[in-house]
Amino acid sequence: MLGGVFLIAFFARGIAEPASVIPQRVSFQISTASISGSDFSVGETLAGILSHPPGISRCEIANVCGPPGLIVSVRAADGAMANVTAVNMGSTNSGLVQADVVAQAVAGQGPFAASGPALQLRVIANLYGQALHLVAAPGAGIHGVEDLRGKRVSLSPENSGTIVTARAVLQAFGVPEWRLTRSYETADAAAELLRRGEIDAFFFVAGAPVDLIAELVGEGDAILVPVDGEGRDRLLAAHPSLRADVMAQGVYAGLPAVETVSVGTLWVTNASVPDDLVYAMARAVYNPDNRAAIEARITGSQFLELSNAVQHSPAPFHPGALRYYAEARVIPAPENPVLPVPKP
Repeated sequence: MLGGVFLIAFFARGIAEPASVIPQRVSFQISTASISGSDFSVGETLAGILSHPPGISRCEIANVCGPPGLIVSVRAADGAMANVTAVNMGSTNSGLVQADVVAQAVAGQGPFAASGPALQLRVIANLYGQALHLVAAPGAGIHGVEDLRGKRVSLSPENSGTIVTARAVLQAFGVPEWRLTRSYETADAAAELLRRGEIDAFFFVAGAPVDLIAELVGEGDAILVPVDGEGRDRLLAAHPSLRADVMAQGVYAGLPAVETVSVGTLWVTNASVPDDLVYAMARAVYNPDNRAAIEARITGSQFLELSNAVQHSPAPFHPGALRYYAEARVIPAPENPVLPVPKP
């Protein structure tokens, strides 16, 4: 509460404060998943763009950084579900979460059925697309999702975003979980188990290419299994947050193009975060002067592209973000409110 009061006071003061006064520190946190995925790297990219401590020369360019005094930090959380819960409760400022997880959260479905709809979630931007990787041992006889029956499969930890997507895939392809010998490792641990022959396959949702998967494929220890056909059609019909996708030939050396699905990574925050702060951060992220730094860190598809920022969100956008997107003309500008006519 004190942090919220401070932020409101900070932005209410605005630019009226003399330039000689050094702004106080305004802390803002981005919570991501494990460091083995792409979200943590994206969070670091955002923090580098937005942070505006005193004395940083690049921030002298208008709107290239966040508001003066803003310090953005990144932390690896326990998973997508923990991120959603923490942001909705206001115990962390923001988080990066898969769109299919956000869809279940705002609807109060799946792992959020007991806690109910996450009514305080607001979206700042759809940042980039992550691909579903179904990684299998070359000799396991797994050529499609249906072949997972009877196999040893890591679904990812129970609180992860990957397991939400993996379960949706299994259901769409008619593969009951009980037909698998299941385990719930992180991607790093699952990759090592696959290399040692202790599991047959694992799921992982991340921006392609993923270093640990590229290493497995390059050493001949893994292949990528396509997610396609009628099963994928059923999956997309049941889960509008997912999109048909293809990992092009060459994304992973030696592999042909692989059909799969992708999901947007949403930057979510709490409805109580001040509009001016969210507006200033969105404006800085999509400032053309930051494009070179962004392209140096590209992972996944449609990476921090303004044209994709307002696409495919199952949750409401934050008013501060909508203000920027209207200004940038990626959405229609909101109509002027109709004011009441004063009585004589």
